[in-house]
Amino acid sequence: MSTESTADSSPLVKIRSLLPGLARAEQRVAKVVLDNPATVAHRSITEVAEAAGTSETTVTRFCKAIGVGGYPELRIALAADTARTSMRTDRDLGGDIGPGDDLRQVVGKVAFADARAVEETAEQLNVETLEAVVEAVAGAGRVDVYGFGASAFVAFDLQQKLHRIGRTCFAWNDTHIALTSAAVLTGADVAVGISHTGSTSETVEALRVAKEHGATTVALTNFPRSPISEVADHVLTTAARETTFRSGAMASRIAQLTVIDCLFIGVAQRHVDSAKTALEATYDAVSGHRLGARPDGRRRRESGK
Repeated sequence: MSTESTADSSPLVKIRSLLPGLARAEQRVAKVVLDNPATVAHRSITEVAEAAGTSETTVTRFCKAIGVGGYPELRIALAADTARTSMRTDRDLGGDIGPGDDLRQVVGKVAFADARAVEETAEQLNVETLEAVVEAVAGAGRVDVYGFGASAFVAFDLQQKLHRIGRTCFAWNDTHIALTSAAVLTGADVAVGISHTGSTSETVEALRVAKEHGATTVALTNFPRSPISEVADHVLTTAARETTFRSGAMASRIAQLTVIDCLFIGVAQRHVDSAKTALEATYDAVSGHRLGARPDGRRRRESGK
């Protein structure tokens, strides 16, 4: 199972993704870091330990748990990340949405959160893992996609995309149908489970059944150490933050769709000729259901007039 992200990813992205699996004392250290990374970059290990109400040893364990060699390396990574972030924007839009924010602030913060979700997802996405998933899907006899709740919309998006290039794909958001479908998969098939938390029981169970019947299993989640990764051969990760009023859920779907788009294009590239033919055929099939408007918004002239 491959879960490692690229070396260029933000340490804050990695901390947020691994947070649920950390020990309680390590989670307190994580909160101190996430709350004010710029300050931690200039603090001693003793100061961070005191702020988290724990020991220097725990801070060191935390660093190792998130894949950083030690506290000096963490400070360097945080300083570099802070510099990159300050270069991206001079506006303070990274905060949570408050009940007193006016609509202009809401628009700015939602747009900022969505854009950051896409950027951070791309930065930490493991291209080698994505390549393996593309190869598996491109060569699969059939692809099952499991998604429940908000993730169902993403599952159906993948189904629609793959169908449009002639790949057999089914998206399921009913537990019983998902399980019965997973039970008839074979080693020639691929099953994809989509869950932001990685702990949606229905998704994990369907992916487990697919794996038991020999299918190659893929998880798309924000948390690589969540239960879904235990039943996945390949784990693709997103980087979206949960905030007030579920804007985090909106960002998570956009982050998931970013990965789905990358997967789809990769598969289409493996079948470029047949994909182009299929896309043209599907476009023609629905063209009669569009009003006679040209791409520039002007109405087409009807034939004979």
